[in-house]
Amino acid sequence: MSPRFLSRPVTIASPATSANLGPGYDAMGLALAYGDEITAEAAGAGVRVDVEGVGADQLPTDETHLVAASMLAAFDAMGGRPPGLRVRCANRIPHARGMGSSSAAIVGGIVAARELVEGGARLLPDTEALSLAARIEGHPDNVAAALLGGLTIAWVDLDVVEAVHIPVEASVVVFVPPYEVSTDEARALLPGDVPHADAARNAGRAALLVTALGGRRELLLAATQDDLHQAYRSPAMAESFEFMSELRQNGVPAVISGAGPTVLTFSGDAADTDALMARSPTGWTARALEATNVGARRIHA
Repeated sequence: MSPRFLSRPVTIASPATSANLGPGYDAMGLALAYGDEITAEAAGAGVRVDVEGVGADQLPTDETHLVAASMLAAFDAMGGRPPGLRVRCANRIPHARGMGSSSAAIVGGIVAARELVEGGARLLPDTEALSLAARIEGHPDNVAAALLGGLTIAWVDLDVVEAVHIPVEASVVVFVPPYEVSTDEARALLPGDVPHADAARNAGRAALLVTALGGRRELLLAATQDDLHQAYRSPAMAESFEFMSELRQNGVPAVISGAGPTVLTFSGDAADTDALMARSPTGWTARALEATNVGARRIHA
């Protein structure tokens, strides 16, 4: 039986995310209290997407737009598509900067589709929504954080994506450079094999990071040390890697956010945050943010 669609629009807030967080490569993600809004309605005929903000002059406005494509995939998973779909995207997350813009679009689209269907949460529960989002994105770290909020640890077991959500309180400063790096470009720089000692060291640091974000802030510098991906990707983001390394040498727990090139630092009180933001390289954008324990959600009827 085809699903029944609501006759009114819904608006979804979908958060920015930072994946990896240093040692948690392809597994860890953190949702940030900053993101995009998607307003969707099952109306008209065909698919039309209006884009405001980031990417307004560059993104497609038909069913190939990532939000619309993700919505259609979610409708298919729930049993059928509406005759028409109208979507408005208010974008704030910078694209190709390692802040989860594609995951926000994918997860926001899936949640929007689910909210437009009567009984959508039953037809497409979070476990299935997560696996769908990961298939579209290609990896689960950002989408898990975007869907569940907080600190997430995601893994794949027999083609099923699993994730745990850990509530955290964390203040960060993101330093966004004026240049882009695509995820595919960054992944292409990774070697097929790494030394066993590096892998063992990263496993320990990733475990330590959970403790550090659970309240042991003095451990954050050690817990964010990475030996698996950041140095290998540095040719694609030399300025970011140099800035991150300089911060770490001065005792600041800094990482490359996701596939880069944004640099993320964990901060403390307001004075610490102000001091960090003052170190932003010329031409970069520094923004103080908080982690959020809430994932993509409906905010208006």
